[in-house]
Amino acid sequence: MFRPLPLYIGLRYTRAKRANHFISFISASSIVGIFLGVAALITVLSVMNGFEQELRQRILGMTAHATVTGMEGELRDWQSLARELDASPSVVGTAPFVDGQGMLIVGGEVRGVLLRGILPERETQVSNLATNIILGELKDLKAGEFGIILGKDLALRLGAVTGESVTVVTPQTTVTLAGILPRYKRFRVVGVFEAGMYEYDSAFALMHIEDAAKLYRMEGAVQGLRVQMQDLFQAPRTIRQLLNGLPGFYRVSDWTQQHATFFRALQIEKTVMFIILLLIVAVAAFNIVSTLVMVVNEKRADIAILRTQGMTGTTIMAIFITQGVLIGLIGTVTGVIGGIFLASNVDVIVPAVERFLGIQFLSAEVYYINELKGEIEWQDVVTIAGSAFVLSVLATLYPAWRASRTNPAEALRYE
Repeated sequence: MFRPLPLYIGLRYTRAKRANHFISFISASSIVGIFLGVAALITVLSVMNGFEQELRQRILGMTAHATVTGMEGELRDWQSLARELDASPSVVGTAPFVDGQGMLIVGGEVRGVLLRGILPERETQVSNLATNIILGELKDLKAGEFGIILGKDLALRLGAVTGESVTVVTPQTTVTLAGILPRYKRFRVVGVFEAGMYEYDSAFALMHIEDAAKLYRMEGAVQGLRVQMQDLFQAPRTIRQLLNGLPGFYRVSDWTQQHATFFRALQIEKTVMFIILLLIVAVAAFNIVSTLVMVVNEKRADIAILRTQGMTGTTIMAIFITQGVLIGLIGTVTGVIGGIFLASNVDVIVPAVERFLGIQFLSAEVYYINELKGEIEWQDVVTIAGSAFVLSVLATLYPAWRASRTNPAEALRYE
């Protein structure tokens, strides 16, 4: 079987038992370093991808892809606008809403909340609220009955249970003989939802849109329409194109604007983490330089003999490049396998480590969500593996060049 001479000698040098065991140790350290760096990079980026995807799903489970409001903050004839938007094939559904701030009072407990009035029969078109309700049902919100659905953490902090009354206080004021007083209304808790995101579960409450309109003095109007699109990432452009073809003037915001700073920060963090962890791979890769320099010094006599037999400097370079490339290849391949395994099982490994150590890595109050999920993007895997392998190849060039410059007469003088 034909094998190129540089590859044959390079593999033979790699497999041979060296008298200098320190060189073997450094070679093994280089392989382990590349393995750990590549595995860590794939795992960390996959976890960050999973974190971003899970967060996006949970945010968009409570907020639609786009929001359309009137120029003065309210829509009077929202039904006609909804019909126009629903007629477009790029729109999944629309639902009206009324948002406002307020306070909930139960006994001696007071909590500031974001109140949202919804139309239960249309809400399922733009969010997954119905599937997030753990007590009661979305249809329990009925106009005129002043029912309210609380987030799980909010209900626990207030000590409110279904069937109990809560007092809703809004910033709107009422002028009475006693002076100017805030508006308040008693609501009955008809359900509890769990979005899986602390921001919503701890400070969000739902009511029927007609009750919200009365509470905020918007009878006969809504604040706006929430729109769900077929393509999440085309939503910003599509909703503006649709509204440009309709009469009237509207304010438009989309999910990328509402959470732009947050997702931009995640992207920057992901880029920085990639650079930092790639430096670990670079350090391990350039250990190959030390390994090959010592191998070249050890094999000076062999190199000299090969040169006297007519082997060119380019062929000598290829021999030692083969050694370095093999080290880099083993480290990269094993790192990719290890990284994919860790990333695929992070949702099992992390809870097991948390139970063993008795600590919680992700507190929902700080990190929005309290569980990790790996999401492998193969483009990231290819980029990481390619970067590690290229760094390994670059690390071989200088020692291989030094070997090709060996003077046979000088190397054999004392042999």
